[in-house]
Amino acid sequence: MKLAYGIKDKPKFGQTLLFALQQVLAILAATIAVPSIVGNGMSQSAALLGAGVGTIVYLLFTKFRSPVFLGSSFAFLPSMFAAFAGAASASAGFFGLILGAFFAGLVYVVIAIIVKLVGVKWIDKLMPAVVIGPTVSIIGLSLAGNAIGDLTKGKVLVDLVEPAIENGEIVEKVSQVSAANPYIALICGLVTLFTVVICSVYGKKMMKLIPFIIGILAGYAAAAIFTVIGIKNNDLSLQIIDFSVFKNMGLLSVPDFTFMEALKGVHEVDGPFIATIAVAYVPVAMVVFAEHLADHKNLSTIVDSDLLTDPGLHRTLLGDGIGSFAGALFGGCPNTTYGESIGCVAITGNASTITILATAIMSIVISFFGPFVTFLSSIPNCVMGGVCITLYGFIAVSGLKMVQKVDLNENRNLFVVSIILICGIGGLALTFGKITITAIAVALILGIIANVILGGSKEKVNQ
Repeated sequence: MKLAYGIKDKPKFGQTLLFALQQVLAILAATIAVPSIVGNGMSQSAALLGAGVGTIVYLLFTKFRSPVFLGSSFAFLPSMFAAFAGAASASAGFFGLILGAFFAGLVYVVIAIIVKLVGVKWIDKLMPAVVIGPTVSIIGLSLAGNAIGDLTKGKVLVDLVEPAIENGEIVEKVSQVSAANPYIALICGLVTLFTVVICSVYGKKMMKLIPFIIGILAGYAAAAIFTVIGIKNNDLSLQIIDFSVFKNMGLLSVPDFTFMEALKGVHEVDGPFIATIAVAYVPVAMVVFAEHLADHKNLSTIVDSDLLTDPGLHRTLLGDGIGSFAGALFGGCPNTTYGESIGCVAITGNASTITILATAIMSIVISFFGPFVTFLSSIPNCVMGGVCITLYGFIAVSGLKMVQKVDLNENRNLFVVSIILICGIGGLALTFGKITITAIAVALILGIIANVILGGSKEKVNQ
């Protein structure tokens, strides 16, 4: 395609700021969604800052020759859940996030070294489309329950007292639950969902570029209307948004960096926990590596330059892996190259890496802006649930697109795909003592074994 600005071009300062803002709007919703979904005290503003830091590292490793932004990776959500689930405390869980990002980055570094030495043909043999496609799909499908669960929840919480048995005695157990009427919350979630869909399909120019932002704003507006009505009528069931977070809002706010909380939990980390983190992150990193390849092949066609050759796949891998770890130190989220960013490059015809650098810097600056950070923390669960239905669906469908290359008339391919889908969706996780191998990891491993035993896959032949 004809580019308005090439990779090495430098738009005027004012234009660069506008182009950078456009990129921020494109990647914002997905980047902040990950810490919001994981919860456990993770900071959305810190994740945004981490994405900016990771992108700058990526640009440095790729010698400013690859115009793409790195944002929070949805593929690692199950791994992040596993980090907190296997931790002795929340602080240890934060340490697990950093450790997991290190393992994921290490996978990229190792692959980068191998690619530099022997090329890329072995990768296609070990993880062809018949293996990677269904594995990517189950990443999205395995998270579907989280999106649907959030779809009926608001941000205002009340105490729920229920009887429980502890040490043979009946006691009262107090937990906090959403005060909102689930059907009211569902309406706000559906407003968000269909706004995203309509903007994506029928929107023009900027509207089509930022459907998630528009969807969040529409859902938030609907939730705000119900909340105001609920406050005036003293009806908690209508109160979706917790406006109390705005009371002590400051102009500037320092994000809660992951490494600061992680340092408190270092003494609680043991061998089994480290092993659990490794098996939760490493297999997913192998899957995300396939997405890395696809993204850079796609971007290469847009900028009319083979990025796998210049700057080279080994450099993009190093930038992605080390940038991901650097970002996780601040925000806890492993990063990945963003399709939204690539789409922005394609639609605007602006492939300038200076714009991407400006986007990264803008993301870092915005993360310290108090009103913006407070607004993010007030977004209700149901609104994010509406967004996540589409985001998780995109992950699942992207895997199905990979399977389209596979000849499913061949039984060998059908068996490989079937094994991965059923084991992954069915939740075949394996636990050895304190070490847990996630269902996604088990599905990927079994898929690779099955594909090797059956002699490899066959792709569709064009008629």
